[in-house]
Amino acid sequence: MHKSGIVPPLRLCFFMWLAFSIEHYLNMDLGYLGIYPRDLTGLIGILFAPMLHGNFNHLASNTIPLLVLGGSLFFFYPAIASRVFLHAYFFTNILVWVFARPFYHIGASGLVYALASFLVFYGLFKRNFKSVFISAIIIFLYGGMAYGLLSLDDRVSWESHLMGAVVGLASAFTFSKVNTRHYSS
Repeated sequence: MHKSGIVPPLRLCFFMWLAFSIEHYLNMDLGYLGIYPRDLTGLIGILFAPMLHGNFNHLASNTIPLLVLGGSLFFFYPAIASRVFLHAYFFTNILVWVFARPFYHIGASGLVYALASFLVFYGLFKRNFKSVFISAIIIFLYGGMAYGLLSLDDRVSWESHLMGAVVGLASAFTFSKVNTRHYSS
């Protein structure tokens, strides 16, 4: 296991807080760098949307789960963590760009949902004690996230939540079939 397991999620959180600070202290709105579905200018959001947040509560509500879930991924599954994290980050955002409502989608919640979904379903697919135990802990801590899939608030990108959950599920299925001995830790 790596002692640096928290580093990749911590780096992303640093950039999230940096972007928020720039917006706040320079009185700028970087929301135009979010994902705008099915529009070429919205493609830039695939890279930048998770770093952008509408307000402090939005940022804080993504930071802690990202550190907990991302740290868990890198700590318990170091051999596959980088690939899973990249799948969660990019495939979620690509699916949002393809399928979501036409407005700017920002925030890291799609990534958070992807990581939570992966950690839950990986245990169910892998069926070993460690993975099932981790799944149970994630369900206990973050089971309420399921309600975010049904948000009726027009300002909430339930599409990001749903696409993240789908990507996490697909990644869990895919990586549960892979022999991790072939990956370097």
